[in-house]
Amino acid sequence: MTMDLLAFFQSLEATFIGTKVRESLWMFPVIECVHLLALGLMGGAVLAVDLRLLGWGLREQPAAKLEAALHPWLTGGVAMMAVTGVPMFLSEAVKCYYSPPFWYKMGLLAVATIFAFTVRRRVARKSIELAVTGGGRLTALASLALWFGVAFSGRWIAFY
Repeated sequence: MTMDLLAFFQSLEATFIGTKVRESLWMFPVIECVHLLALGLMGGAVLAVDLRLLGWGLREQPAAKLEAALHPWLTGGVAMMAVTGVPMFLSEAVKCYYSPPFWYKMGLLAVATIFAFTVRRRVARKSIELAVTGGGRLTALASLALWFGVAFSGRWIAFY
């Protein structure tokens, strides 16, 4: 038996969690606040390393050392955003189905996450000296563009 995507999203919205979050006066705003705090945590870790790769901040610190110190914060922020994003999604899955910004966010989120934990991490870990490289700059710009796109698309969902 096959189920089309809309029917799948409708079934997700009808789950216990989706219903409880949607029907509660305070659950969605509280979950969203935690989601945004996690975004700030993750964004701060991304921004600090990317600005270092651009040569615009923490110049006395090698990017590799900075990335190693902030990687747990990046990981924790991404994990907390996922944990809080799921119940928010479940509460309005059908709205998300019809929302182009939701699909943009999910696509950019997948690319940004893979990029952060592979390419960006590898480039930052190789930057053991204080000098800024062209590859480091390009990586930082790509990282910032991807994460900005995720945040912008996420914010756009509410207004679409």
